[in-house]
Amino acid sequence: MLKKHALRGVKRFLSWPLAPRSFTSQPSERADCVVIGAGVVGVATARELAARGREVLVLESASTFGTGTTSRNSEVIHAGIYYPRNSLKAIFCARGRDLLYNYCSEHNVPHEQIGKLIVATSSSEIPKLNDIMRRGIQNGVLGLQMMEGSEAMNMEPELQCSKAILSPLTGIIDTHSLMLSLVGEAEINGATFSYNTTVIGGHLNETRICLHIAETKSLDNGSRSLFHPEVVLIPNLVVNSTGLSAPVLAKKFDGIHNAVIPPAYYARGCYFTLNKTKSPPFKHLIYPIPVEGGFGVHVTLDLDGQLKFGPDVEWIDGLDEISSFLNKFDYSVDATRAELFYQDIRKYYPNLKDDSLQPGYAGIRPKLSGPGQPPVDFVVQGADTHGVANLVNLFGIESPGLTSSLAIAEHIATRFL
Repeated sequence: MLKKHALRGVKRFLSWPLAPRSFTSQPSERADCVVIGAGVVGVATARELAARGREVLVLESASTFGTGTTSRNSEVIHAGIYYPRNSLKAIFCARGRDLLYNYCSEHNVPHEQIGKLIVATSSSEIPKLNDIMRRGIQNGVLGLQMMEGSEAMNMEPELQCSKAILSPLTGIIDTHSLMLSLVGEAEINGATFSYNTTVIGGHLNETRICLHIAETKSLDNGSRSLFHPEVVLIPNLVVNSTGLSAPVLAKKFDGIHNAVIPPAYYARGCYFTLNKTKSPPFKHLIYPIPVEGGFGVHVTLDLDGQLKFGPDVEWIDGLDEISSFLNKFDYSVDATRAELFYQDIRKYYPNLKDDSLQPGYAGIRPKLSGPGQPPVDFVVQGADTHGVANLVNLFGIESPGLTSSLAIAEHIATRFL
C-alpha cells in the first residue's frame, strides 16, 4: 500500500521528534537517504538505494508517482545512437537500455523491441544521416544498418524516404507499469513514499544540506510561504531528482553558489494521435533527422497499437518557484499546431489524410540549453562541484532519461554511497 498522506511518510520514517518550525534553530531530526521527486529516475534511485540496505524516504509534491515528465513522453527505449561519444547520455543510455530490457523481462513489464527507422527524406539530409550512423557505431550500438530508400520502403510501404538507418535495439515500454513495479520493489525493500509533500528549500549545517519541507496543499492555497517549513530534515544523502524544478530547487538551497547551478530552459512538446485508420500504417518507429531541441516529429506506437506523432518543440518561459515545485506548467495542446504537424509528417508519410490528427497530450523537457545553443549533457552534480557533502543534483534529465533511469540509479548508488 502506497503511503499517500502528506508528511505521514516523513513522520513515520523519522525516529526523532519533529523539528521546531523555525529552521534557524539546530534541527535534531536525521534521515538516511532522501530522494526528492518520484519520477522514473527518482523511483529507480530509491529502489537501488533500498536494495543496498539503506533507509530511503521519497518526497513527492504530487499526489502520486510519475505525474511529470515521466508520464508525458514517447515511452521509447532508446538504443543510444545520437549522443556524443563518452557523454553521460551515451553511457547511461547504453547501460540503461540493457538494464531496462532485462528488468522488463524479469518483472513482466509490458514492452516490445520493435525497432526504429531514422529517415532522410531528401538527398540534402543524407550527410546528416551518415553522421548519425557514425555516431551510433562510435557509441557501440549493435545491429545498425544503413538502407537505401527502396529497402526501407519495402519494410514500411507507407514510408517515403531517400535513405534510412534501421535500429533494431529500439523499443517501446508501458511506463506506468514500469513505475508500479519499481515503486513496489522499493517499498518491499523498506523505502517510504510521502506524497503531497514538497521540498521548498534547504540550508547548510556545516557542509551538509538540511531540507525544508511543507505540505503541498499549504503552498497551493497560499497559507504557507517558502520561508516557513513544517519539517526540517538532516539526511545522510539527498538526491535532487525533481526534473523540471531541479535547478529552481537547487537555488533555494541556501549556501550553494548559484554559479554552479546551470540555467534552466523549457521545451514543450505536443503529441497528436492518428485517427480514422483501421490499423497503424507503420510497424516500426519512424524518426526524421533531428531538429533543434529534439528528435523531430516522429512516429511512435504504444503497446495497444495506438499511433502518435510528436513531440514538436515550443520554447516556453519558466514559472515562479512555488508553481515550479508544484508542476503548474501548461500541458494543454493547441489544436492549431496540427497544421505544422501535417507539413512535417507528410515529408515521410505523404498519405496522411486531412483531419486525421487529434490533439493528444503534451510534455515539457527540462533542458540546459536554449534556442540556438548546442545540446548539453546530463549533469550529475556532487560535492566536487558544489561543496556539499551529502547532496546530489540531477540537472537536465530529459531524453533519454527514461531509458537511462536504472543506469543513473546504479551510478548514484555506486558513486555517492
